[in-house]
Amino acid sequence: MHVRGGIFMLALAVLASTPFVLSAQTADQLQNQINSQNSHIQQLNREIAAFEKQLQEVGAKKQTLQNTVSILDLQRKQLNAKINVTKANIATTELEIKRLDGSIVDKETAIHRDEEGLTQAIQSMNQQENVTLIEQVLTSDSISALWDDLETNRSFQDAVNEHIDSMMAAKEELTVSRDESDKKRQQLVSQKETLASQQESLDVTRREQNALLAQTKSQEANYQAILEAKRTAKATFEKSLNELESKLQYTLNPKLLPPSGKGILRWPLDSVTITQNFGNTDFARSGAYSGKGHNGVDFRASIGTPVKTALSGDVIGTGNSDAVRGCYSYGKWVLIKHGNGLTTLYAHLSQINVSQGQSVSTGQAIGYSGNTGYATGPHLHFTVYASDAVQVRQLGTNTPCGKATIPVSAVGGYLNPLDYL
Repeated sequence: MHVRGGIFMLALAVLASTPFVLSAQTADQLQNQINSQNSHIQQLNREIAAFEKQLQEVGAKKQTLQNTVSILDLQRKQLNAKINVTKANIATTELEIKRLDGSIVDKETAIHRDEEGLTQAIQSMNQQENVTLIEQVLTSDSISALWDDLETNRSFQDAVNEHIDSMMAAKEELTVSRDESDKKRQQLVSQKETLASQQESLDVTRREQNALLAQTKSQEANYQAILEAKRTAKATFEKSLNELESKLQYTLNPKLLPPSGKGILRWPLDSVTITQNFGNTDFARSGAYSGKGHNGVDFRASIGTPVKTALSGDVIGTGNSDAVRGCYSYGKWVLIKHGNGLTTLYAHLSQINVSQGQSVSTGQAIGYSGNTGYATGPHLHFTVYASDAVQVRQLGTNTPCGKATIPVSAVGGYLNPLDYL
């Protein structure tokens, strides 16, 4: 074969060389570890569902100290399982990132080898194109040899084009792999934040259980006496609050409020179950809330459930009515003013994670649910006000709650949260 034909065959051999790839054994090992983690996650999720069923069964029973302690124990076990799920998700995501990074290295190596091969191939092509047909005839041993060279040239050009297409496809796959890897890294950050929140929730439930047992001295009679004191204090508080609010003058201006609609506010909990609606509900008509209706919405929320802000805004007040002896109202609460004319209240918290004057973003965890204030069971009380109607002040009445600092609004300033959620 002529030198020219030898050049083409050498270039074809370069183009046909096998690219470097991550070893099948390594890739399989990573995938097996991922599959194992996913199986573990499924088992943990079944345990979480079983704990949830037990919580519902115990929660339906009469409120006693033993049942309350049992609920806290179940919540802690469920939280531990959720923490393990999050840890497994983190491990799985890290394995997937490692697999994607390996794939990225493989593709980068293959592209680099292709570029080297194409460089040699293009140089060979340039040499061929610089030789005229007459020169090829004169330098060829025979017409047959010349024909073979021309056929080899066409095959070579086809191989170059095919390899260029392959390299472009590899670059597109590389971009996809990098994007997927970036998303996985973002997921990893979010999962680690979730883990920190879950571990904090676990600490909250431990503190609540210890405080409950210390307060009641582990005696059922003491527990029932505390519940009765809460009921009595609640009735006094509601009467005083209603009297004060009825004296406040306020005319609602719809122009200062966003039009009602779904999604203006986000739900303050990730899992939503409404236990008491806004306004003149059946429970209100039975004599609750001094006959004035419920001024917010109650959500089922185990102690230590992260409570999240319904919209970005500024914290204009926080407080703890339990700090005033004998006052059982909102307990630990947070009040956030939003930029659209609405202000939201989050009450009966077990822990507050923000402070007055702080700016918060939509969905930011501002604390954890609990049963502080008047709450015979853990839940979140969520109120929506017209911003220009609500103020933070002492109740100022001759009652145990007189010195408690809480949000106060004229009756017309309360809005139905479900008009905006």
